[in-house]
Amino acid sequence: MASTNDLKNGMVLNLEGQLWSVVEFQHVKPGKGPAFVRTKLKNVLSGKTVDKTFNAGVKVETANVDRSDMQYLYKDGDDYVFMDVKSYDQINIPSATVGDAANFLLENQEAIVATHDGTVLYVELPTSVVLEITHTEPGLQGDRSTGGTKPATVETGAEIQVPLFLEVGTKVKVDTRDGSYLGRVN
Repeated sequence: MASTNDLKNGMVLNLEGQLWSVVEFQHVKPGKGPAFVRTKLKNVLSGKTVDKTFNAGVKVETANVDRSDMQYLYKDGDDYVFMDVKSYDQINIPSATVGDAANFLLENQEAIVATHDGTVLYVELPTSVVLEITHTEPGLQGDRSTGGTKPATVETGAEIQVPLFLEVGTKVKVDTRDGSYLGRVN
């Protein structure tokens, strides 16, 4: 159990038998009436986001979530195989649990795997990864670094928007949270 005054981003709460991750929170002290905590919670399993308000100082049940560093090894059918970097234990994680992280997952890449009572909740990638462009339309004379973008396919198979001057074989830095282009890598 924890108080609503102890909430932090990323903390996982157990509310009505479901696990909710704190996306953001704000302590509010109005001029009249008691203080309260306004939160945005994301369901760990379904990904649904809700806004919930708690009175300040109320006890909420926290879930015991183990976050461990793992290395992605390979895809086995519909499962992704990860290895614990400390114990070398391998676990299979279904593609539904990996979700959108699969778009930016390369073999031998490090990731954080969160588990609760032996059940994998989610896979968290670093905020940015370096990927190589495998397909994009050729740039035309007069294309500038500012102005427009074009679709490009990276080595994981995901499609992102990149500036017009980039070509096949260029390594780019990609934000794993929203798939946006961050820059070229030499």
